[in-house]
Amino acid sequence: MSKSKNIVIGVSGGIAAYKVCDLIRRLKDKKFDVHVIMTRHAQEFVTPLTFQTLSQNPVHTNHFELSQEKEIDHISLAEHADILVIAPATANIIAKIRTGICDDLLTTVVCATRAPVVVAPSMNANMWENPITQDNLKHLRQLGYHILEPESGDLACGYTGKGRLPETETILSFVQKVLGLKSPSKKK
Repeated sequence: MSKSKNIVIGVSGGIAAYKVCDLIRRLKDKKFDVHVIMTRHAQEFVTPLTFQTLSQNPVHTNHFELSQEKEIDHISLAEHADILVIAPATANIIAKIRTGICDDLLTTVVCATRAPVVVAPSMNANMWENPITQDNLKHLRQLGYHILEPESGDLACGYTGKGRLPETETILSFVQKVLGLKSPSKKK
């Protein structure tokens, strides 16, 4: 890769937030410049310090926080992103994005960016199958959002079904595809 791509990872409050640690590590291995936005609920699952250590960049948690350059975070993050990846994307964050609610830093950056947005849902199987969630995702697809379907299997809540955050390699390949880069599994 000739120029490092800027990837903004939006982490919402789901148990699968811990899986994003491996995703960040793998993105850094591929020489991506990773910036993390965490919702308030995401911070209940993984600490900002963990993501800061892995990304080697400050983690953004506050809607009205000024960066060292005195830029407004949501505008700076939105403008500099080559891609925005929301993982895990809860039913709550998906609904907020669909309806244009900008009540935290992540939803505000989504509204302000012109970069492609990848949404990687992760939730209880019943929440995934809920007609409202499915309608929200259909609407986001129509608007050009890139939806990465969740996987099926055992869920943290004790259910079995569709709703698992895809494995790191799947998310990484999807991100590279959206960016027009070669998939890590392809060889020259």
